[in-house]
Amino acid sequence: MKLFYSPASPYVRKVMACAIALEIDRQIETVSTNPHTSPPELLAANPLSKVPCLITADGVALFDSPVICEYLDGLDGAPVLFPPAGRARWRALKQQAMGDGILDAAVGCRMESRKPKEEARDAFMARQMAAIARTLAQFEKEVPHRTLDIGSISLACALGYLDFRFAEMNWRATHPNLAAWFAVMSETPAIARTVPHDG
Repeated sequence: MKLFYSPASPYVRKVMACAIALEIDRQIETVSTNPHTSPPELLAANPLSKVPCLITADGVALFDSPVICEYLDGLDGAPVLFPPAGRARWRALKQQAMGDGILDAAVGCRMESRKPKEEARDAFMARQMAAIARTLAQFEKEVPHRTLDIGSISLACALGYLDFRFAEMNWRATHPNLAAWFAVMSETPAIARTVPHDG
């Protein structure tokens, strides 16, 4: 398998964390890619010009981290990270949606912050940051489960991205329960080995 990859992308981190948790990361060749330049190799596989993009062993291109993660989880026919049914499944999927929501808002703010200031842009960023604050407050009140699944991996990657790009938020100061949860999750190989970095 081949993965179009950027070490700073939290969505790539999520895919690699799942691969490590499933112990199949050595089966994935990573191809360093800058999606903002729309390289032909990436466009041929993903017309959206986004990473992560996985080329499966049989040549199928998959993109969007939830899709790739579920594909990886089903390779041996016995899902581990996506519970197959019942309460555990909906809990994991809800937590994934909340973690991905934090990421979408944070990535959007990061992209907008690089542009000249204007009233509409500031309003957009304020709305996104408010969404992040509400979601963190929800997790602080209802501490996430510690089972390593798609939900906990998604949230851990989201919190790691806040540390990476929004350190000034200091979210731990006002969310001690969530901070304690993240400290435990950060010790797992899936999270410890995928800390984001530039370049």
